[in-house]
Amino acid sequence: MPNSSSISEFLLLAFADMRQLQLLLFWLLLGIYLAALLGNGLISTAVACDHRLHTPMDFFLLNLTLLDLGCISTTLPKAMASALWDTRDISYAGCVAQCFFFVFLMSAELYLLTAVSYDRYVATCKPLHYGILLGSRACATMAAAAWGTGVLHALLNTINTFSLPLCQGNVVDQFFCEIPQILRLSCSHSYLREIWAVVAAICLAFGCFVSILFSYVQIFMTVLSMPSEQGRQKALLRRARLVSLPHLAVLSLLISTGTFAYLKPSLISSPSLDPVVAVLYSVVPPAVNPLIYSMRNQELKDVLRKMMSRTCFSSSEMFISLHK
Repeated sequence: MPNSSSISEFLLLAFADMRQLQLLLFWLLLGIYLAALLGNGLISTAVACDHRLHTPMDFFLLNLTLLDLGCISTTLPKAMASALWDTRDISYAGCVAQCFFFVFLMSAELYLLTAVSYDRYVATCKPLHYGILLGSRACATMAAAAWGTGVLHALLNTINTFSLPLCQGNVVDQFFCEIPQILRLSCSHSYLREIWAVVAAICLAFGCFVSILFSYVQIFMTVLSMPSEQGRQKALLRRARLVSLPHLAVLSLLISTGTFAYLKPSLISSPSLDPVVAVLYSVVPPAVNPLIYSMRNQELKDVLRKMMSRTCFSSSEMFISLHK
């Protein structure tokens, strides 16, 4: 049996055995990846370049789009290359890097989503203190804490995982390297270290989810307690629903499928189930988050609309000038 010192590469799970299906999946993944790059790239460009979008909410939004770009770029390019060239191997260093960056980016995103919900809570429930509680220094501190804590969480989990002896082969039952799958290759009896990694991830996800849920409950209660004058309460309630319900839906999908991936018994693992669950928490949120972000921010939609119209106008002018 090989041990961790003799493993130079891992074999990832192939999406399909048929070549035609592999190519079909490649084009599907490429479409999802390009859509995620376009959506997150447009939002990050708009927030960075337009002075009207330099609010605390937009600052957190910029950080979230960068994390989404990094998260989907950690998993999909390798999966697309494997489907296109019918390969399964990934180097030991590449597998370690995938585990580290995936845990880092997902952890930091959960922290930042919590900061976003806090921003909405302060804006709705304590609007007079918004400038004090969410000044530029406070926002920068929260963002730095999210990124720094994500790095620390990923570093500890990656070191804990790859320091265990791996003697159950080098076949990873997933389309990218993730910690639960690597732990299954271990023959170590240090179960406490493995349990620590799982418990830490669950506590992180559950704590962030409870904080976000509490913030939105407070928002709804505050809106409902406002006097209903000239439909103001109805408009605020509609806006609160528009902001919170899609956010909570994607967050619930992310946490539930991620928790299932970490805690599910090995008896119900299968080559067909594991990739589907992984897609739900690693690919779907970065792809649909731009829609949620733009839907919740009218100013952002206006800026994006102007950016797209300018791009189309410039392209048409260039096309006309080339054909004169």
